[in-house]
Amino acid sequence: MSGLERRAVVAAVLGGRDDVLAISGLGGAGYDITAARGDHDLNFCMHGAMGGAALVAMGVAMAQPDRRVVAVLGDGDMLMGMSSLATIAAMKTENLTVLCLDNGHYQETGDQPSAAGLGTDLAGVASACGFPVVETFGSGNEVSAVADLALNAKGPAFLLVKIDRTPVPTVPKTRDGNYMKIRFRKALLGVTPY
Repeated sequence: MSGLERRAVVAAVLGGRDDVLAISGLGGAGYDITAARGDHDLNFCMHGAMGGAALVAMGVAMAQPDRRVVAVLGDGDMLMGMSSLATIAAMKTENLTVLCLDNGHYQETGDQPSAAGLGTDLAGVASACGFPVVETFGSGNEVSAVADLALNAKGPAFLLVKIDRTPVPTVPKTRDGNYMKIRFRKALLGVTPY
């Protein structure tokens, strides 16, 4: 499957931006947001909670309506949390973008085909749930269009990005959930939770 290069897409959305709150799904998505802007205080990388990134991002978007929130996750992660699309659309979180990187496979666990790779149309699901902005991207000249919509669309927005299956290197990232929570809150609100 050909498609856009995942790191280029995420870098276009998050690179050099200190104002965007980024929540990632498992595996590659967490490495992607870390590669885009380092182990940033406003990155929150999910671990051990497959399917949870979109709803966590929705909660953050509801709590911070004046900030742009971007959830970055893979197709396998989105499939696990597909019901979150209905909740997000119903809550009408205008400042939220769900950026789904779709390579049609569970790349982290052995490259098995996912339901998206076998024909499930995740953009169609988001549209059926009531997302006002739904777009699918997959060719080389669309990276800037993805970034523009991700950062500016009156959402919630669901952007399905067909990515190539070329493996990318992991990068060092924080894995301690409690530490990430404390630093995220401190960077956002200027206070620690305790």
